[in-house]
Amino acid sequence: MFPRVIALFLTLLGATPLLAQEADGFAPRFVSSIPLFEDDSAQPPKVFEIRDQHVRVPTIDLTVETDDLWERIRRGFSMPDLNTDLVTDRQIYYINRPGALRQIFTRGQRYLYHIVEELERRGMPTELALLPMVESAFNPMALSSAQASGLWQFIPSTGKSYRLEQNWWVDERRDVIASTNAALDYLQTIYEMHGDWHLALASYNWGEGAVGRAVAKNRAAGLPTEYQFLNMPGETRYYVPKLQALKNIVAQPELFGITLPPIANRPYFVTVESRVPLDLATAARLAETPVEEILALNPGYKRPVLPTAGPQSLVVPAEKLEAFLINLQRHDPASASWKTYALREGEGLEGVADRLGVSASRLRQVNGLSPRARIGTGYTLIVPSESEGDRISLASLMPNRPQAGAVEPPPPPRTLVQRTTVRGKNGRPVVIERKIAVPADPAPAAGRQKGARPEKAPPAPAKAAGARKAEAPKAAAAKPSAPAAPAKKRR
Repeated sequence: MFPRVIALFLTLLGATPLLAQEADGFAPRFVSSIPLFEDDSAQPPKVFEIRDQHVRVPTIDLTVETDDLWERIRRGFSMPDLNTDLVTDRQIYYINRPGALRQIFTRGQRYLYHIVEELERRGMPTELALLPMVESAFNPMALSSAQASGLWQFIPSTGKSYRLEQNWWVDERRDVIASTNAALDYLQTIYEMHGDWHLALASYNWGEGAVGRAVAKNRAAGLPTEYQFLNMPGETRYYVPKLQALKNIVAQPELFGITLPPIANRPYFVTVESRVPLDLATAARLAETPVEEILALNPGYKRPVLPTAGPQSLVVPAEKLEAFLINLQRHDPASASWKTYALREGEGLEGVADRLGVSASRLRQVNGLSPRARIGTGYTLIVPSESEGDRISLASLMPNRPQAGAVEPPPPPRTLVQRTTVRGKNGRPVVIERKIAVPADPAPAAGRQKGARPEKAPPAPAKAAGARKAEAPKAAAAKPSAPAAPAKKRR
């Protein structure tokens, strides 16, 4: 015991000059109370005291709210990490496309705070806030070849299953708030089904039935049932690695040479209710905001005019809320850029066009009506703006088919003239003409006939790409093994 004490004292003797120097004011200070090389018999035992012992330990105080939304997202990471070669492959893919990555992050600035709020409220991993980067590159207008639409890429049938309204006026698959609620509901459901987030994500892309069968097949064969060991389509095999790669980049952007755009940890937008008829161009003017920003915050509206039934919900930038409410109080509805007009009994489109000072052809064009379409009492017409700038900005919201209530009459019957050459009495050829009635082409299906009905959702395709569906057993043949760039795959 005694030799060890002597060795310890000798060690401290050599270290004292270094330890006495403070580094940033936090280094422990060892101070000798007596000279160390005097006679032990004449002096009391050597005593060392430790003063101001402070050790800098990197910690995160979760009780203090951060001002950086990215940091808030990092704090909520709770999924198990996936470490495979495909993750490395996707990391290389993303960092070699800094422009595309920057565009995705910039788009996400509008929507990330709301998504993170919803995830935390439900107690879900915040990695899921990055999933729209994989699905739609944070483009709410993205539409896949399988007709999956919006940030979270719902196909029509699954959108209806999760109460996302789809009609002539709105498509809530594109609505940021409604589609986020539906997507998180769906993710919670499939997570509870599998008890594994990687399998839940595979189900979101491929279908929970297909994933369940792949798991059962591996289990029956005595093989591992984790995500990376399942036999799945190429797109689904790359799906979770894409999300993991983005998670790694967000977790340590400096490691990848990436600079994330700053996002404040506060609401980007707010929802307001208005009982005053509004159109998107007027709303942008009242909010003192560019039309493009209002369109990005209200992508669920398919027309330049908000639906007239009931209160109108509008999303505006949070920093513009006060200006919007003040301007709304002063707003004269008669000054709106775009209007709606419901036909009264006995009125026709041509008469309304003359009274409103709009050409009938223009009125038909902006309402998706053919020259032969018939409309009746109660039909709501969109009346175009006088502002050419608004027309350009809102061109994407013009209908390509009319709303319910427009009727396309069947085309008139066609006749063919049959000419037959015969020999006359004098031996000369004579041409005999005969008209033959040809039945009109059969009426197209309701989904293709202009104005016959509201838009009808097509059946769920077998393709795995972004198709939010319950069953997709044949999706494997729909995609090659090499994944497409996230920004292109939904277009």
